Amino acid sequence: MRISVLLLICISFALTSCSKEELTFEEPSKDKLTPELMPIEEPITINLSAAAIKTNRWVLNMQQANGLLESSENSDFVSLYDNSLAALVYIKQGEILKAEKIFDFFNDKVQTELLHGSGGFYQFRNNKGEQGSRTWMGDNAWLLIALNHYHKATQTQKYGVMANALESWLRSLQIEDGSLIGGYNEDGSEIPKVTEGIITAFNAVSGYDNFHTSILSFLKTNRWDSTEKLLTAWPENPDYKYALDLHGLSIGIFPDFPVEALTKLDRYKNTQINTTNGKHITGYAFDEDKDVIWLEGTAQILVAYQQKNKNKEASDIIKNLEKTFIKSTSSENAQGIPYTTNHGTSYGAGLLWDHADLTPAISSSAWYLFAKLHFSPFTLGHKKDIPETDKFWKTN
Repeated sequence: MRISVLLLICISFALTSCSKEELTFEEPSKDKLTPELMPIEEPITINLSAAAIKTNRWVLNMQQANGLLESSENSDFVSLYDNSLAALVYIKQGEILKAEKIFDFFNDKVQTELLHGSGGFYQFRNNKGEQGSRTWMGDNAWLLIALNHYHKATQTQKYGVMANALESWLRSLQIEDGSLIGGYNEDGSEIPKVTEGIITAFNAVSGYDNFHTSILSFLKTNRWDSTEKLLTAWPENPDYKYALDLHGLSIGIFPDFPVEALTKLDRYKNTQINTTNGKHITGYAFDEDKDVIWLEGTAQILVAYQQKNKNKEASDIIKNLEKTFIKSTSSENAQGIPYTTNHGTSYGAGLLWDHADLTPAISSSAWYLFAKLHFSPFTLGHKKDIPETDKFWKTN
C-alpha cells in the first residue's frame, strides 16, 4: 500500500527521526533528458468484466490535459503515488501515450524538484501541478516502479535519466543501520523510517547489492517479529505494531514470503455499513482498531491472495469490493471504488479526510484493476537473486 496522509502525519509525530546531511545532486545536461527512442510494443488486449470496464473507463478519463490525475473527483488534490498507480494501469493495457503524459509532467521537473535541494519529487500538489508539499520516499519509489515497467513494456530508455536520478536519490536516503530516511517535510525536517516505504524502495531499485543487503539486515534486526513471522510497522507502540499493508506488500515484494502472512488477517477483518449505499461490506482495516474498511488495502490483500493462488479468498474480496462502486459525476457510464467504506480512523488514531468514503479513489480503483488484470506491480522487481542466507523470513 502506499501510506496515507494521516498515517505519515501520525508516524512523523510519534517516531524519532535520524540525522542526515543535506543531499546534493549533479544535474543532467538537457540533451540527456530525451534520449533516442525505440519502437513501442503493440498494445495488450485485455478482457475485463463489465464492472471492471466501467472502473477502467473512470481511471482513463480522470487524466487532465497536463497529464495528472486527481486522487478523487473534484478534489484539487494530486498524489505522486496515485499517478504512479494510474501509469501502471495504463502500461498494463497498452495505453502508452497516457502513461507518457504522466511521466512527461515529472520529467519536466527533474531539475527543479528531483535534483533540487534535498531532492525527491513532491508527494502532493494541486491539480495544476503547483503548490507541492513533502518529499516522501515511498511515493518516489512507486514512480520508479512505474518507470521500470514502462521501459520494459516499450523496450526503450526514454525516461532513463529520471529513473536513474530517482534510484540515486533513494540510495542517498540510506543511513548507517541500513534503513532509509522517509524523506523530508516542508520545513526540512526528516520523515521517520517507515517499513512500508523501505520495502517498496527495496523492490523499486533494480538488482541486489549492498543497498538491498543493508535493508534486509535492518528489517531483520528492527522490524521482524520472529514469533508472528510478520514485518512490523511501529514496534515501539503495541497498539499499532502491525499494519495491514505490510501483509500484502510482503507477499508481493518478497516472492517466497510465507503464505502464513495471509492467515493472520483477523486482527484487521471487520464488517461495516457502506456510507453511500447502506450495504454491509466485509474487509480489512488499516490496523487493529477495526473501525473502518480500507478498500485500497483490502484490494492489495486481494492481489496477494491471487499471487498465492488462494482463489476462494480472492473471490470473496472481489464480491465485497464490487458492492462499493460509486458512479462518476464527471464521466458517463464510469465508476470507481472509494478509499474506505465509512468514515473512521486511518493507521493510528487520526481521522480520515471528510470525503474518503464518498468519492471514487484512484488508489482503490487501481488496485482493484490490478487484480482484475491478474497483475502485481512488484513482479518486475523480483529479479534480485537474493541469497538464501539473507532471507530472514525463511530462517529460524
